[in-house]
Amino acid sequence: MPTLPPSRTRRIAYWVATLVVALETGVGGIMDLMRTEHVRMVVSHLGYPVYLLTILGLWKIPGAVMLLLPRFPRLREWAYAGIFFEMTGAAGSHAVFHDAGYMAITLTFALLTLASRMLLPPDRSAGAVGRSAVVTSGHSRSSSR
Repeated sequence: MPTLPPSRTRRIAYWVATLVVALETGVGGIMDLMRTEHVRMVVSHLGYPVYLLTILGLWKIPGAVMLLLPRFPRLREWAYAGIFFEMTGAAGSHAVFHDAGYMAITLTFALLTLASRMLLPPDRSAGAVGRSAVVTSGHSRSSSR
């Protein structure tokens, strides 16, 4: 069986992790906004007010979209941070109530979020914005001074 080149393998791993995280975040945001019975039960069990679902849902959906869009690298960085904070916060909340299953699930999504960010291709990172201006001009900023 032929092996994939490292760059291709890395890109595939990036897209698998990113699509899983974006799908979970987007669907979760929709479920939060719809206040499905399941999410209402979970937040109530954890002692959070149900209105928190509206706040989370309104942030999760654009966060999921930002992971997938080719532009807006700074907003993508914020989305990664927000999703990671949300997942680790959920894991901590579930740990307090000894909900090992939910804690494991949310930690898994937190790790997938980190994996997606770590595998992010250089051309999609926030640093690429500054580099693209330098590269397209044909010379570095220091040589133009």
